[in-house]
Amino acid sequence: MTVYFIGAGPGDPDLITVRGRDLIARCPVCLYAGSLVPAAVVACAPAGSRVVDTAGMSLEEIVSEFERADTAGLDVARVHSGDPSIYGATAEQFAALRKRDIPFEIVPGVPAFAAAAARLGVELTVPEIAQTIILSRLSGRASRMPETETLEIIAASRGTLVLHLAARQLPRIVEELTPLYGPDCPAALVARATWPDEAIARGTLGTIVAEAAPLGVERTALVIVGHALNGVSSAKSALYDERYDRHLKPRE
Repeated sequence: MTVYFIGAGPGDPDLITVRGRDLIARCPVCLYAGSLVPAAVVACAPAGSRVVDTAGMSLEEIVSEFERADTAGLDVARVHSGDPSIYGATAEQFAALRKRDIPFEIVPGVPAFAAAAARLGVELTVPEIAQTIILSRLSGRASRMPETETLEIIAASRGTLVLHLAARQLPRIVEELTPLYGPDCPAALVARATWPDEAIARGTLGTIVAEAAPLGVERTALVIVGHALNGVSSAKSALYDERYDRHLKPRE
């Protein structure tokens, strides 16, 4: 018996990995976070399998499902949005399983920030503009941020900044980042990337609050800030330069 933590991707059922979909299709128990994972993602679960939406369940209730499956010797597909390594409240589940000696395996998924970049049509790392991507969030109801990870501190490098679960705090983000990045720095809000009701606002730190206001987005959104969003650099990557020695390139 194994609990498989499966990254479901950002929302589009076609963006789950082949391994993830295959596991859902064969596991007799499927637990999925229905508030963030569309039911279509787990529609391939076997006929007669136990499929449970855990959106309204406590950690204790979810662990009880693991224990029940373990006792019965049934594999579990535990389906999370995006990738299980980022903002999935998975660490506490891993700890509970280790405590009970219940084996588990992690299956990566397409993270939300990658889907958002795809929908924006941008590369988040542009030569000599930004080579660092910072994934973070702001303090909220679920948990506070560590004192060493304030917005000012994490944004000091001026890399491409991706803030999860931060749509409601967009005015604060603009206020705190404008002195670091400048009012003309590109900014975007991407809500529910790849879902049918996806919403995107693009602008600059000086305009993004006004651009995003008509969308009325409060949840399930990313805020991305950084000059890489311009997609323009006078420098080009050496990777595709004809003079670049790739070592594996056939030599005459």
